[in-house]
Amino acid sequence: MQLTDSFTLSSTQDLMAVPAINVEGEVNALIEIPTGTSAKWEMNKDNTQEVIWELKNDKPRIVNYLGYPGNYGTIPGTAMPKELGGDGDPLDVLVLGQSIPRGEVLSVRLIGVLKMLDGGEQDDKLIAVITEDSPFANIESMKQLDEEFPAVSEIVRLWFENYKGPNGGMEAQGFADHQEAMDVLKQAMNAYQNSLN
Repeated sequence: MQLTDSFTLSSTQDLMAVPAINVEGEVNALIEIPTGTSAKWEMNKDNTQEVIWELKNDKPRIVNYLGYPGNYGTIPGTAMPKELGGDGDPLDVLVLGQSIPRGEVLSVRLIGVLKMLDGGEQDDKLIAVITEDSPFANIESMKQLDEEFPAVSEIVRLWFENYKGPNGGMEAQGFADHQEAMDVLKQAMNAYQNSLN
């Protein structure tokens, strides 16, 4: 991806055309916010060849909290409609591991999902791990993550509950494991395909 100005990264391809699941059977994640950073970038809904710095009140949005505890992004080729508990956007994913440059599409392993409410509306966050050159490379489930990396899931839960501030309306409802995460993914893949027809 090329930086075309201070607020825009551009790709030569439609990012939503990247398959959600790759040939290795892993998930493709588009990284919008690298681990440890706070600038709120996202795939442009109006031009899905771009990742843009989100504006709020005409100012670039920055999360007023600790930097993200993992690489935050989206899964191309997915959409979670309201009737399935989503917001119509591609699925959100937090990828545990070292910082990955913004705009990169990375092959990751889905290990679970953090069930969240945002202002009373379902806003689940898929949890994945980097599968190469990462301390989390062999992790396959939330249970294994908790056993081998104590408190990482707790850090993730606390971060998402608090990053919007004391009255931010974020409420964690606990983690579900790999199978439920895959079910959510498949629903969102089907919903996106149906939206194209």
